[in-house]
Amino acid sequence: MKRIINLYIIREIASLFLLGIAVFTLILLMGRLLKLTDLVISRGVPLADVSRMILYLMPSFLVFTIPMAFLLSVLLAFGRLSADNEITVMKAGGISLAQLMPPVLLCGLCAVLLTLAASTIGVPWGNSAFKRLSFEVVKQNVSATIREKIFWDDIPGIVMYADHYDEERRALKGVIIHDGREQSRPLTIFAADGRIGGGSGRQDIRMVLNNGSIHAAGRDDEYRLINFGEYIMTISGAVNSPGIARNEQDMTIADLRHQIADTATSRPVRLKMQSELHSRFAFPLASLVFAVLAVPLGMQNRRSGKSAGFASSIGILLVYYVVLSLLRTLAEKGSLPPMLALWMPNMIFLGLGWFLLLMASQERSFSPASVIALLHPKLKVVNR
Repeated sequence: MKRIINLYIIREIASLFLLGIAVFTLILLMGRLLKLTDLVISRGVPLADVSRMILYLMPSFLVFTIPMAFLLSVLLAFGRLSADNEITVMKAGGISLAQLMPPVLLCGLCAVLLTLAASTIGVPWGNSAFKRLSFEVVKQNVSATIREKIFWDDIPGIVMYADHYDEERRALKGVIIHDGREQSRPLTIFAADGRIGGGSGRQDIRMVLNNGSIHAAGRDDEYRLINFGEYIMTISGAVNSPGIARNEQDMTIADLRHQIADTATSRPVRLKMQSELHSRFAFPLASLVFAVLAVPLGMQNRRSGKSAGFASSIGILLVYYVVLSLLRTLAEKGSLPPMLALWMPNMIFLGLGWFLLLMASQERSFSPASVIALLHPKLKVVNR
């Protein structure tokens, strides 16, 4: 009997879970589709490359959509079971609320493993591959994307302006380039003219600038001015090169640990690395936390139906992400230890879920009076 009920609950959650992943991923993808569509229409990028870009973006989407879909699926599943009085029938047959939790926790564990794989393996692989492919697309279409008297910023960290551009000859006149790839040493380059093309490497962009000057900010408010007759600027598309900006989200777990252990890493960077490392493991475990929280909330939504379940899931996710973002900001500023800050939202919501689960097991509604009565049994609340 218990096996049949467990399979029934798993099937109910799984169908809604898969639908939720598809819907939430499509919603997040819509924000990128406009830009990706522009690549096809304006720059003639092949659909195969655009499809690869979408594939590379998927892990970063799944890290968010899997917990979101799981929370929604549990809320809707238990909301429907409660609305159809199936929960009441199960309790009448001697099945307690605690006995209904194992299949939910099993589904939550599957969601955790999927999110963990996307977070620790998929995200660094996808982000690095996406940046490499984006750079290749820029290189192949660089002559078609530059416009005179318009700032060109297709390469992260590089902003270029040209008074005149001859697309056929790839010749530039009146060139201004701001190179911010190294944040500690930004450069501003002025040149009378120049040419742009491919470098010696397959993934390189090479600019030859003539009759200009380089203005550089150094350490301790230093200022350097270098005049040149000819200056060759190469932007490499290799992942570890300055051409492609690499942040903590592009690093593997081993890379993050290496950067944290490196004594040369500055404190602000180390705090960012530590926060990212803990978030790779803390955020996937949110699915188990949502499993405990969603069951009692889903049982309370039996009268309102699916609309209440959807609204509850959006509200819980919004609060969770706001708390997580706030605490992560404090961790990156050094106000809180990264371990405490990144794991605190899970602890808070797990405690709330356990409390609501206890109330639901005692057949109590989630009204202020019932909460006070549970916390202080001897205290009576008088409604006026």
